[in-house]
Amino acid sequence: MRNSRFGRGLSAIAALAMVSSCGGGGSGSTIGSGGAPTPTPSPTPTATPTAAGCTLRERQDWAFAQLKEWYLFPDTLPASLDPTPYASVEDYVDALTATARAQHKDRYFTYLTSIAQEDAYYNSGSSAGLGVRLGLTSSNRLFVTEAFEGGAALNAGIDRGTEIVAIGTSSSNLRNVSDIMAASGSAGLIDALGPDTAGTSRVLRITSLTGTTSTVTVTKTAFALDPVSSRYGVKIISDGGQQFGYINLRTFINPAEQPLKDAFLRFRTNGITNIIVDLRYNGGGLISVADLMGDLMGANRAPTDVWEYMTFRPEKSAQNSNHTFTPMSQSIAPTKIAFIGGGGTASASELVINGMVPYLHANAALIGSNTYGKPVGQIAIDKTACDDRFRVIAFAIQNAAHNGAYYDGLASFMEASCQASDDISYQLGDPNEQSTRRALDYLEGKSCTAVTASASTSTAGGPPLAARAQLPVTEQARELLTPDRPSTPQREVPGLF
Repeated sequence: MRNSRFGRGLSAIAALAMVSSCGGGGSGSTIGSGGAPTPTPSPTPTATPTAAGCTLRERQDWAFAQLKEWYLFPDTLPASLDPTPYASVEDYVDALTATARAQHKDRYFTYLTSIAQEDAYYNSGSSAGLGVRLGLTSSNRLFVTEAFEGGAALNAGIDRGTEIVAIGTSSSNLRNVSDIMAASGSAGLIDALGPDTAGTSRVLRITSLTGTTSTVTVTKTAFALDPVSSRYGVKIISDGGQQFGYINLRTFINPAEQPLKDAFLRFRTNGITNIIVDLRYNGGGLISVADLMGDLMGANRAPTDVWEYMTFRPEKSAQNSNHTFTPMSQSIAPTKIAFIGGGGTASASELVINGMVPYLHANAALIGSNTYGKPVGQIAIDKTACDDRFRVIAFAIQNAAHNGAYYDGLASFMEASCQASDDISYQLGDPNEQSTRRALDYLEGKSCTAVTASASTSTAGGPPLAARAQLPVTEQARELLTPDRPSTPQREVPGLF
């Protein structure tokens, strides 16, 4: 969700130095993504808090003015609110949008971020940290659900399925994850992992999938997150005498464009029309990349066929737009699509899933569990002197059938779905991994249990709560670990550390 976070630029908005997108809330033969972008060091703001126009009060007043002009839910804003009691712009924005949050319309989707940090992420995937995605079970066990190429953790042998048992700054002060959770909850766990800055080291006691326990020291580094894994991101899976395409998109950023084109060209060249699109952890990103993904699945669509409608509040209706399919040389005409999703699937990911339903109906299915529920997107308004980018919920997204009220997830909007766990005992895209297996079964016409809207939308996948305790720990639902105020990468890549 960024350029229009959920991203196309809008002419009138561009003149005001705005862009829009849709960020998050908040698994045969393999082909790579063409290589990771060159890592960029974590950016630092160039402005100081005392720059002209950058006092706390000036920034707070500026934020309120943007909300009054652009916010999608203006009736929920207070007529006035004294900013004096609030120690930061973020706290003031949270107070201003509290009513919309209570109505389940804006779950901290409106927020302040850094221009430098956000541009670095969307343009190159720039981030810093361990290079893993972490999930916490209801029994307070912490697992790596994904490890990223170029990250320090994978280089240290830590991959999907590894359990982090204890955390410390040295081997002499290791604390068990269970003890940290008992004392301070997930916030204490995030504090124990330390800041996501290059050079920060942590000592971890880990247990591998084979049950081997070891202690390792991992030093956080700057790295460029590859949106399509070079290890498992694109595959052709042979199963039951048929061939199926598989693509796992981690995030909707600009560097995803070429890997997506390459993947769908490979499917097209091999005559594949039944595909798995794995978005189980994808928290969103640029709408422009979501539109490209629709075009790549629209070889048989007419140029008048609508992919999505973008609708602003009535007095901003001049900004309304829609995207129609624009097939390209790499596009396929899908027969069936299995979308793997879960509680980490939000925004631009939901746009992609929802966009295919009016055309494929029951031949487009949600596999896994219910999605997060974010049918709205943000514009970006910049206060350059302060390195402030204000992401404001300003528009709603609907598919060609004008369906777009999935604030509680997509499960009840899908004409077909299959419940499945996120099984971290297998790599993403492995036919033995339960969600991938269930996706293949759906594509092969086998029956399954439907996903229910009542399933938790805050987890990374899995069956309803009542059944979770009966599953092996590797299949139990995991809450993707996320700070209260996540960075841009952590918003779009839930669970990133």
